Amino acid sequence: MQMMKKKHDNYNVIYAGTFDPITNGHIDIIQRAARLFPHIIVAIAANPSKNPLFSLEQRVALVEQSIGTMGNVTVVGFSGLLADLAKQYGAKCLLRGIRSSDDVEYEIQLSQLNQRLSHQLETIFLPPAVEWRYLSSTMVREIYRHQGDISPFVPKPVYLALRNLSSL
Repeated sequence: MQMMKKKHDNYNVIYAGTFDPITNGHIDIIQRAARLFPHIIVAIAANPSKNPLFSLEQRVALVEQSIGTMGNVTVVGFSGLLADLAKQYGAKCLLRGIRSSDDVEYEIQLSQLNQRLSHQLETIFLPPAVEWRYLSSTMVREIYRHQGDISPFVPKPVYLALRNLSSL
């Protein structure tokens, strides 16, 4: 796991979230973004107020395992403001996934706030593929809590990790 690395000018876009857990919709966004940008930082927020199923270290490891060997993607854990992380890495662009019109207003507010905190930051919105538009980590956690089958919705490493949590 890489925590709060020094500034690197070759990182130009950050895709941030709690990723608890990472879903196939997130993977879709990462894969498509990796084709659009020279380098992507997947930044995993500590965000303890959300009471995550997995620790920050576990989420970083699960994302790394789930994306495989994508050479232009770096996974980092962070706490604090996303605008500060962007400054640290010299990133000028944030990538946000939007599933529906319900997400748009909230994401625009975040975009404006981040730009206020760091004037050079721009936000690009990318919807997931149609088959993942309904999917969220919250839905996956709810299905998991009710012993439903989450295997169609998450990468195999996440499925196995959640299965191991169930056996504790």
